[in-house]
Amino acid sequence: MSASAQLLQWAVCLAELGWKVFPLQPGTKRPALHGRKSCPGTGVCGNGHQGWEQRATDDLDRVCRCWSIRPFNIGVATGPSDLVGIDLDLPKPIGVQSGRDRRGVRSGAEVFASRARREGAVVPATYTVTTPSGGTHLYFRAPAGVELRNTSGALGPLIDTRAHGGYLVAPGSITPEGAYELYDDTEPADLQGWLVQALASKPSAAISAPREIAAAKPAAYVSAALRDEAERVAAAKPGQQNSALYGAAKALGRLVAGGAVSDAQVRAVLHQAMSRLPDVRAHDPWTPAAIDATISSGFRASADRPRYLGTRAGRGVAV
Repeated sequence: MSASAQLLQWAVCLAELGWKVFPLQPGTKRPALHGRKSCPGTGVCGNGHQGWEQRATDDLDRVCRCWSIRPFNIGVATGPSDLVGIDLDLPKPIGVQSGRDRRGVRSGAEVFASRARREGAVVPATYTVTTPSGGTHLYFRAPAGVELRNTSGALGPLIDTRAHGGYLVAPGSITPEGAYELYDDTEPADLQGWLVQALASKPSAAISAPREIAAAKPAAYVSAALRDEAERVAAAKPGQQNSALYGAAKALGRLVAGGAVSDAQVRAVLHQAMSRLPDVRAHDPWTPAAIDATISSGFRASADRPRYLGTRAGRGVAV
């Protein structure tokens, strides 16, 4: 099979997954579509410039027409595809000694695995592509209701992420350095809660929730908080469940850190909420160990932001 036919086949395959693809210049990682500065303001751009993110598509007729013209490499627009890509790189040749960079880091994969262990998490099997440089692209399903953007170094050295505003060079693409090859065709896993937290835009201190809440009836407040978070978790849809659990653990973890409720009570409530989720995917319902790992991660994220319940005259009222 010719290179052109293989690229067409890959582009069609990815579009059939519902992922939005667009052409990259043959043999490169650069978009083949014109940029804003060179936009003619005609055709599809008649009402304003339409870049690669806006024009990426899963329409099979458009895909076939495009990739029948030239052997374009393939870009997957992560935001429109509801994907988050984690790019695990290797140290660049300059400044590398014995396979490490100047910080002693061997690879982005090593950094990512170490970070996951610190969070008490296990990196799940997910759609994985290897790059010509020896790196890895991990594809995850983006959380609903949260618009993540591209990051560089947010998870550690040699790790970049691609979400809204970004793209991944898809498997099948070929550069002078080599090919992007599919390593694991597992369905993209849900982006874990600790990753959502790490990659989300941080609110400014001015709009952060107060550490202390004046509550005449702390017990009633805690009961309402437990009930509301449990309902939110139990109502989570597939693809949002782990993120919902993490968010609830983080919110209630502030009360745990402030002494308003016990660790055990929150865990019991959230385990009960998770047990109410419908059995809709092969790995559901979630195992107790997986639930505990996510809850622990949420608690750690809240440990330095305790929320105290009490009156203006005092704080730290435990209930």
